[in-house]
Amino acid sequence: MRRPLRRTSALNVVLLLYWLCCLAPSPVSSIIVTTPPEVHASKGDTVTLSCSFTSTSRPTSRMTVDWSYRPQSGGPPMMFLHFSSRAYPPTEGQFGGRIRWQGTPARGDASISLINATLNDNGTFTCTVRNPPDVHGSTTSHTVLTVTPRVPSIRFSDVAVLLFFILLPSAVITLILIGRMMCPKKERNQSKAHRSPIEVTEGDEYGIPGYTHKEDRAKCCDLYVMDSDEEYYLKDFKKRPPEAEGYADSHC
Repeated sequence: MRRPLRRTSALNVVLLLYWLCCLAPSPVSSIIVTTPPEVHASKGDTVTLSCSFTSTSRPTSRMTVDWSYRPQSGGPPMMFLHFSSRAYPPTEGQFGGRIRWQGTPARGDASISLINATLNDNGTFTCTVRNPPDVHGSTTSHTVLTVTPRVPSIRFSDVAVLLFFILLPSAVITLILIGRMMCPKKERNQSKAHRSPIEVTEGDEYGIPGYTHKEDRAKCCDLYVMDSDEEYYLKDFKKRPPEAEGYADSHC
């Protein structure tokens, strides 16, 4: 009588362990999908929305990928791409003709590209991957896309043109003004001293008014303000032989 009881107890233990194994979560039936939390782009850029997944089961023809979009203003998510053996990008709507499949499921990649991003594309993009029997776990992941207006950039050639046509003339004008300040024009005395009609000083007899022997060496500033006629007479006077100082004979 005791042997049948022992066999029944052993059978019950085996059945209990079997049911526990069936009810326990299996590590095989889990999948993890990963996407970047945020992506920033400028208006008109081509944006890559990355999506990778890890699965203990080899991807088969039953694996599916779904991409959905939820606007920044809110509202229900809208699925715009489905992958099952091949990709089915949208042909109309907000993303019509602007989505390209970039994924390689055999390598755990389910990424897409968004062409010519606009400010209306701001929102949350969700990647969902199912790979039976791995249908449990973290099958979805979200990415927030932020598109900003493009800032005009200045090229190096534009900067060089600005430096050449603006800064260079300004520097030349500044140097000219500094030169005039360092070498001002000699103020001429309009009131001349009264002299006798027959009194002739050295230099007047050669046609150079106001020239004296003590002014043989002209300064830089004097040459700067000297007229062309005065320069000619000055050179002619230096070529002539010196004469005794004094008064010239009157021709009256």
